[in-house]
Amino acid sequence: MTLLPSYKSQLESIQQSPKFIIGTDGKPMAKDFPGYSVITPPWKEDSKNKDFYHNLQQCQKQLSQLFGTNLMIPVPSNSFHLTLADLIWENAFLDASRDPKFEENLRSFISDSFNQLSIDSNGHKIQWQVLGIIVMTRAVAVCLVPKDENSYDQVIELRRLIYQNSNLIGLGIEQQYHFTAHITLGYFGEIPSDLDIVSLGDRISELNDQWLENTQEIWVHRGELRKFDDMMRYDRQPNWPVVDF
Repeated sequence: MTLLPSYKSQLESIQQSPKFIIGTDGKPMAKDFPGYSVITPPWKEDSKNKDFYHNLQQCQKQLSQLFGTNLMIPVPSNSFHLTLADLIWENAFLDASRDPKFEENLRSFISDSFNQLSIDSNGHKIQWQVLGIIVMTRAVAVCLVPKDENSYDQVIELRRLIYQNSNLIGLGIEQQYHFTAHITLGYFGEIPSDLDIVSLGDRISELNDQWLENTQEIWVHRGELRKFDDMMRYDRQPNWPVVDF
């Protein structure tokens, strides 16, 4: 996914993201897309990864220049995060929310899953590192891989505890075992008919090589239940469940 042939192949099939619409001023704006996820703290609340996210912001700026303002809709850099587990969103969330106790139950059951996680007591840091820029069907992101086996095991165990929680399954939380760890930098807007795929692929590859000269690592020190109304902001209340690794 981070190699030049993949960039060119993927660019041939990119699509405009349905999570955005064009406003009356002609600029893209986030569409309502409500739901819940378990994520790392967004950059604005994560001082422990300040340098990592600052570097990621610089990468986002360079990608925005490559793609242009109409093709790539950048997400606010202060919302940068790693999604540890997608839970429920859009129509499935709206249907489930007809039950007035749904959100209360969701928070309770997620807390149960968090409490079952066996945290490594030797102080080992869970670190994931950037493998490279990836072009997805409707978004541009950086892909992450675990720095070591323990960093992988802790995240995968957390996901297992969530997706195998029968109470959460009963709420409509689907079991999603495929995991491509990534941090989204932007979504695709209008796709020009004359997009120069070869040139754009070459330039992404050059940026990727340049940006990865120094290893970029994120310390996954906490997972939090967060609610979102669109893809630009992720909120939580102080008493919502968290898990500290």
